[in-house]
Amino acid sequence: MTRTTRLTRIALAAVATGGLLTGCTSDDESLTYQTDYSSHRPLRVVGYPSTGSLETVQKAVWRLADGDADALAALAVDDTDADATARNWVKAFGTAAKSDVTADFYDEGSVRQVVVLYFAESGQIKEIEARMGEDDAWGLTLAEPEPAEATAKPTWAPSKPGHSGSRTSGAESAN
Repeated sequence: MTRTTRLTRIALAAVATGGLLTGCTSDDESLTYQTDYSSHRPLRVVGYPSTGSLETVQKAVWRLADGDADALAALAVDDTDADATARNWVKAFGTAAKSDVTADFYDEGSVRQVVVLYFAESGQIKEIEARMGEDDAWGLTLAEPEPAEATAKPTWAPSKPGHSGSRTSGAESAN
């Protein structure tokens, strides 16, 4: 076998192997999630999130930390006020989201879950709602177009994370 033939076979094997490996790689969304995960601070979690609510909240905190209101608005399940709400949230919580954030998940999360975000550096507290949209994909309710509404501290939430439970079973008095 000549040197040229060997090199040709090696090149063809490399191309075939590359094609096989391409078929085994993650899809774009999975790769984006993995890249995001390694590029951001880990989210501290309290309570019992569903897989969908946890992923959605994690993405929301990442978008806040990135200052990316458009990507945050893209997580909306009802986009009526999503753009204005996302801009409000980024302005109010974006800097704090770059530091430690704890997400306290309330109630069960089969189709909807209330989550309270605790921003350690700023001491801010934000209630959000993750829920399934019409297409059965998880997203956020982004319905706070007024800045005062978007930054209002929930009156029922404990001042510190870790008091998860149903709002209807006494959590509102667990301050």
